[in-house]
Amino acid sequence: MRDFPSCFGENAVQIADSSSSNGNRTAQNLVTCVYQCRLRGRSCLITLTWSKNLMGQGLGVGIDDSNNQSLCKVEIKPWLFSKRKGSKSIELDDSSNIDMYWDFSSAKFGSGPEPLEGFYFAIVSDRQMILLLGDMKKDALKKANAALVPNSSVFIAKREHIFGKKVFCTKAQFCDNGPIHDLMIECDTISTNDPYLIVRIDTKNVMQLKRLRWKFRGNHTILVDGLPVEVFWDVHDWLFGTSIGSAVFMFKTSLSAEKLWSSQPLSDHRIVHWSQSHSQRFRDSQSHHLGFSLILYVWKSE
Repeated sequence: MRDFPSCFGENAVQIADSSSSNGNRTAQNLVTCVYQCRLRGRSCLITLTWSKNLMGQGLGVGIDDSNNQSLCKVEIKPWLFSKRKGSKSIELDDSSNIDMYWDFSSAKFGSGPEPLEGFYFAIVSDRQMILLLGDMKKDALKKANAALVPNSSVFIAKREHIFGKKVFCTKAQFCDNGPIHDLMIECDTISTNDPYLIVRIDTKNVMQLKRLRWKFRGNHTILVDGLPVEVFWDVHDWLFGTSIGSAVFMFKTSLSAEKLWSSQPLSDHRIVHWSQSHSQRFRDSQSHHLGFSLILYVWKSE
């Protein structure tokens, strides 16, 4: 592991070794979303990992308590997911029970593994809907025979992999229930003597860097929907790496994602150390107003 403490001073960033070129194509078919929810009156984190492979779409669900202790992990395998509709009752490690319901029979998908519309996915405890996703909410409530609890869940973090040659595009939602924006990252490290980096939101330039060889890591604040969004970037492997690797970007609206992502199996030290200066605030916070973190692993095509 290479350490570059001088880049950020006290907010030092460590760079983990890059993944192999075979791994990047697998990784780009994973999207991880994290929600803060209330389960039997206690705060918990629900992590959904949407995946896509030759067998079809799949979904992994993990529930952790406020101490990052796992309560359950469930895999809805592609061959079960392909049945499009289903439910599952699960006993948690604390002996309580939850029920999961899903219907993807009319779901529409884009190029990624997440469904875009025509679906629902729900988690129910004590006949209360603690997490409800999708645009078929009435169908989910009827199927689960559960009551919808206002503000029962908050979307607090997302991690995804995007792929391209020089321009990389995705959709971004910087706060829970906020508008969805077109996010574009343009980075040319090959065809010019002066590599540059541009970030656009809804076609508007919000950040532009030249002399990227001297600024391959950094952070900058932009405004989106009237909110300050801190942008962190690390493009070291694109400029100086000896193998195909990813650049990493994080868009963070408020409190730290350090505690959250450090508990995940795909955590990256680049993300963890970016957030260390705010980690105590995250641990101390018991409210739903945690802000939002979007973490992008950006891969260049061969």
